[in-house]
Amino acid sequence: MKTSTKDRIKGTFHQAKGAIKEEVGKATSNRDLKAEGKAEKKMGKVQERIGRAKESVAKAKGQLAALKGR
Repeated sequence: MKTSTKDRIKGTFHQAKGAIKEEVGKATSNRDLKAEGKAEKKMGKVQERIGRAKESVAKAKGQLAALKGR
C-alpha cells in the first residue's frame, strides 16, 4: 500500500476517533477529553491532507516523466 494511502486512512481514523472523544467529553462534561478529541481530529485532518499532497506530487511526477519520454 502506498504511503499516501496509508496517511489518508490513518488521518480518517484519527478524525473519527477524535470526534468520538470530543462527543464523550461533551456528554460527561470532561473538558480535557473534549480538548483531546478536538486536537486528535485536527491531527487527523492534517495527516489526511499530507496523504493527498503526496498523491498530487506523485501524479505530477508521473506526468513530468511522461512528458520527458516524448
